[in-house]
Amino acid sequence: MYLISACLCGVNCKYNGGNNFNEKCLELFESGKGILICPEEIGGLSTPRLPAEIKGEVSGILIEKSKIINNKDEDVSGNFIRGAKEVLKIAKEKNIHKAILKDGSPSCGVNFIYDGNFNGNKINGCGLTTYILKENGINVISEEQLGGV
Repeated sequence: MYLISACLCGVNCKYNGGNNFNEKCLELFESGKGILICPEEIGGLSTPRLPAEIKGEVSGILIEKSKIINNKDEDVSGNFIRGAKEVLKIAKEKNIHKAILKDGSPSCGVNFIYDGNFNGNKINGCGLTTYILKENGINVISEEQLGGV
């Protein structure tokens, strides 16, 4: 069983109201092997919503040394923290040890995120939900790494 970013299965929950459809993810979900999650919506943010990026290190968000801000410089860290913790709770309740999340997202990024300056520059790193899941022993891959899952 996998946690799967809902946007990868065609759910219009992306920040701009769209999705990031991935056929392999939808096949997993439709075969009963996935639970869809959107940490940002679970954390109380609306869709659509302003784009957000991590300012600082993801590891510093929980101890308030870093934050997640939207492009109006509003701190939305609390929403992202709530969403990530709820996703972890779902994983624990359902005994899920694998996740397929959307790369680039400040929640779900696996291999890269945006640099916090809203200029489109990508950097190596992960989003908050990915960070929390990995810290709790959950194997997280991006949609690009699916291969023969």
